[in-house]
Amino acid sequence: MVIKRTVYIAFLSGLSIVLTRILSLRIPIGGIEGVRIGFGPLPIIIASFLFGPIEGALCGAISDILGYFINPMGSYNPAFTIISAIRGILPSLITLSRERLSFRDYLIGVGVTQVVSSMLLVPLTLHFIFELPLKPVLIPAIISQAFLIPIYSFLSMEIINVLLNRFKMLIVDK
Repeated sequence: MVIKRTVYIAFLSGLSIVLTRILSLRIPIGGIEGVRIGFGPLPIIIASFLFGPIEGALCGAISDILGYFINPMGSYNPAFTIISAIRGILPSLITLSRERLSFRDYLIGVGVTQVVSSMLLVPLTLHFIFELPLKPVLIPAIISQAFLIPIYSFLSMEIINVLLNRFKMLIVDK
């Protein structure tokens, strides 16, 4: 069972790297990437919902570290690895006590996760480390998350339902 879970986490990490590093729209602000719009966080969120906070955090951290070495975007900063790990922890912590999740549960789990990571931690990190003004970073982050949170929630719910029901994927308790 450990090998199967490891393979799933590795697959989701690799998928996150491709979606983040290759298939994302990047908006530069002040000479660095200020906002990234894409589906890179989705596999990390799915790992968290399926396997729990530890595996979600591992998926997030692995995605960020390996993604940097495969396709670096600027210098490595461990703050973004921590934010990516947090993105893998929060969804399952928020929905930990629920067996069957409704769309509302997914929306709350993804919403809190994205508000904390993409609308608070990333802009604050860019502000404190790269001295970017908060307003030009925060406004596009808020606008993008208004669209991405419901999309991530819906896709997470549908993908997880397909994995659990159609393919009878065996998931051990969180």
